[in-house]
Amino acid sequence: MSETYYEFGTPAERWDRAQMFFDSKEYLTAARILSGLIEEAPEQLAPRLLLARAYYHSARLGPAETELRAVLERNPAEYYARLMLGRTLERQGRAAEAAPHLRMAAAMNGD
Repeated sequence: MSETYYEFGTPAERWDRAQMFFDSKEYLTAARILSGLIEEAPEQLAPRLLLARAYYHSARLGPAETELRAVLERNPAEYYARLMLGRTLERQGRAAEAAPHLRMAAAMNGD
């Protein structure tokens, strides 16, 4: 895969660019930028969570699940990642696996 202009710049510039593409519903472009950011700083959760959202919205549910599990491995109390993991599993037809995550997310949110 060749590099394009949006893969250049500082991490902060690429983060802003990824958010812009995500907000414009260009999820695959956002995912491409975010993947590079995650390779550089795998401990950062915000890019990983946005990458999971980009995958989810582009129906790439396997990669979304992988990223969400990575977020939860680093921070089990991340409410939104827990909710998204439940929804991702549901969308894959894995309701029994999704249920505990959705219950936990509801409890964490006070629902």
